Amino acid sequence: MGEIVNRVAKSPLVTIDLEDYYPEGRRMVFDLKDFLYEELILKEKDFRESLKNHDWSQYQDAYVAMDCSTDAIIPSWAFLLVATYLQPYAKKIVKGNLVNLETSVYQEIIQNLDVSQWEGKKIIVKGCSRKPVPDAAYIQLIEKIQPEIQSLMYGEACSTVPLLKKK
Repeated sequence: MGEIVNRVAKSPLVTIDLEDYYPEGRRMVFDLKDFLYEELILKEKDFRESLKNHDWSQYQDAYVAMDCSTDAIIPSWAFLLVATYLQPYAKKIVKGNLVNLETSVYQEIIQNLDVSQWEGKKIIVKGCSRKPVPDAAYIQLIEKIQPEIQSLMYGEACSTVPLLKKK
């Protein structure tokens, strides 16, 4: 019997795993409902006082999504005011949920990627991940690398779905 050859390892395919770019750090949601009268009504004076007395240090070096989990009508300035309190502590602040937060984080990462390393290559974008990589991040990655690459597949090396092949 001949030597066992790992054809995947010898393949010219390059795998991009967005999970490798996942920045560590706590993800937190700042829920405005906790600062509203009966979790529904924003009373400006009380709202401002509650924010002033809040312990903002708990958001130190965290990625923060600002949202309101009730059907309260929140004026835009309220989120802006919260952001002014979060800014000295948080690594990143977005208005929205945790998916919006991860999408924004990955948007920055992908914008700063040097895609020249993949020029003319056959690329597999690894699919399954244990970390919360949003679907939008995969689309942003494809948008960024497509002009540079020769072919694009999605999945694992053993079972990929072809997406693009340039002639």
